[in-house]
Amino acid sequence: MTADPGLQPERTRLAWRRTLLALTAVTVLAVRQALAGDLAGALLAGAALLGWAATLALCWRRATGSGPVRTASRAMPVVALAAVGNAVLGVLLALRGVW
Repeated sequence: MTADPGLQPERTRLAWRRTLLALTAVTVLAVRQALAGDLAGALLAGAALLGWAATLALCWRRATGSGPVRTASRAMPVVALAAVGNAVLGVLLALRGVW
């Protein structure tokens, strides 16, 4: 008898895709701010790009379901840090009036 995972794998993939989409949106806004020309914006954009690239590299298999994924991954704290950092960056960009 095999276990039926139901829709859980699909929900997990969709959740990872939403996470990556949100990180992408904040990163694009940070880069847009950096193109405005101030040094603080360039530093924030660099940090956002670094966090986005790390999260993308670490989570690609989870987001696409394209291979085996280790559940006890040491990468999760990095992903959590990138997500929190981008959330704070998104708030700062909104307060600064990037929209």
